[in-house]
Amino acid sequence: MADDIVPNAEGDLPSAPRAGRRGRKARKARKGIGATARSIEQKPFRARRNTYPKVDAVSADELEMIHEASLKILEEIGIDFINEEAKAILKAAGADIDPSSDRVRMDRAIVLEAIGTAPSQFTMHARNPEKNLHFGGDSVVWSAVASAPNCVDAEKGRRPGNREDFQNLLKLTQYFNVIDLNGGYPVEPVDIHPSVRHLECLSDTVRITDKVFHIYSLGKERNLDGMEIARIVNGLSEDEFERTPVVLSIINSSSPLRLDTPMLQGIIEMSRRGQVIVLTPFTLAGAMAPVTLAGALAQQNAEALAGLAFAQMVKPGAPVVYGGFTSNVDMKSGAPAFGTPEYMKAALVGGQLARKYRIPYRTSAVCAANTVDAQAAYETVFSLWGAINGGGNYLKHAAGWLEGGLSAGFEKFIIDVDLLQMVDEYLRPIVVDEASLALDAIREVGPGGHFFGTAHTQARYKDAFYSPIISDWRNYESWAEAGSPTAYEKANRLYKQVLAEFEMPALDPAIDEELSAFVEKRKEEGGAPTDF
Repeated sequence: MADDIVPNAEGDLPSAPRAGRRGRKARKARKGIGATARSIEQKPFRARRNTYPKVDAVSADELEMIHEASLKILEEIGIDFINEEAKAILKAAGADIDPSSDRVRMDRAIVLEAIGTAPSQFTMHARNPEKNLHFGGDSVVWSAVASAPNCVDAEKGRRPGNREDFQNLLKLTQYFNVIDLNGGYPVEPVDIHPSVRHLECLSDTVRITDKVFHIYSLGKERNLDGMEIARIVNGLSEDEFERTPVVLSIINSSSPLRLDTPMLQGIIEMSRRGQVIVLTPFTLAGAMAPVTLAGALAQQNAEALAGLAFAQMVKPGAPVVYGGFTSNVDMKSGAPAFGTPEYMKAALVGGQLARKYRIPYRTSAVCAANTVDAQAAYETVFSLWGAINGGGNYLKHAAGWLEGGLSAGFEKFIIDVDLLQMVDEYLRPIVVDEASLALDAIREVGPGGHFFGTAHTQARYKDAFYSPIISDWRNYESWAEAGSPTAYEKANRLYKQVLAEFEMPALDPAIDEELSAFVEKRKEEGGAPTDF
């Protein structure tokens, strides 16, 4: 996997290596040609970059201490790999396997040699090549809330996830250009049986959206089915698929210090075929990790390095992402807390560690708020700001996350989109040239005048500044005269407006037919095994 796949000067990414089996017709269909203009103004989909200096929360010496502690954990304490195939791969690579348990110890040389083969940058390809994504370097990509068991809005309140709400949240993900990829099921549709849920959900995902998407590592069958759906919808041959990252999976270690069979099967199957693994320990300080941030980060790093090294043992050069999700718990109740000062600092150090190993960095924009209120806003901003300042390349849960991940909120989704669009604008470099310095306009106005009527302003005012979709900049009298609308009320109206005007992206009929045939075949075969 090459390390030198980067956006060009205009921020564009390379297109897919070839159009696949169906050539130009499939490529045009994947682009969604013929879509109508949308009524909510937004900037085009773009390759986003964070060129600001990254914040280091610890010194170089302190970072080295965390690194050394992580290696000692791997060498002396070890990590449980609960899978026989995984242990065989590790043993062949030189790891020490305890014959009486699942405990695996790895010498630092083995670990560092393995992660040294991971690509520092790579491109993920969408079925619409205009929505390809760059991972690594100064790139920044965002996905919306994922894996919530419940969803909530003003009219229906909080309820268990279902297919209709799942599809509607996918439509929001597709509609807004600032959301770059589908990072998982935005809400879990529990009205679909688990044996075929992945087939129905991924069928919905690749039809409703034309962006890069995620599959869950919940057993080998789901990985294989998900990758086959990704191969079909991208129009790739088997060989092309293994050379073209098009789908990703999040791998969570079972903190402390365990990787279980479904996660390990996910690493094995995805890495073997050149698809993307995002290794993310779920280390909550005070519960599944030490109460001190330094200890929690050392454990996070050990678990991440173990999984990332294992992926490289499966296939050197397989694309991987270093995930950080260290936060703290409420020591009064044991409940997870997000958007805390500790979460922000952990995000900064996670970025330092990922840069040390030259691996793209995943973090999140999350909150613990139970409703769309001030807490939801400031915790989301704090966690987002830790991610941006920490150099996060991939931010999950960036729109719609509530209740520590237990709910996906429709109104929260829209409010977060406005926030993300503001941060997106913040990340655009300031233009400094002769025209932007505006000396002629300053000379024309002189002391004591105003710039409203100048030619310089008139030529630029329509798109000079970010125009919010939620924030209300009217004065009090105008706002009161309009009925004193709140951000929540406006978000409720806008999400319903998006759903009302949503149009499905085009999909080549031949691809659609092949996709349907595969899904029906797998459903007839029973899908993935369950115990009920």
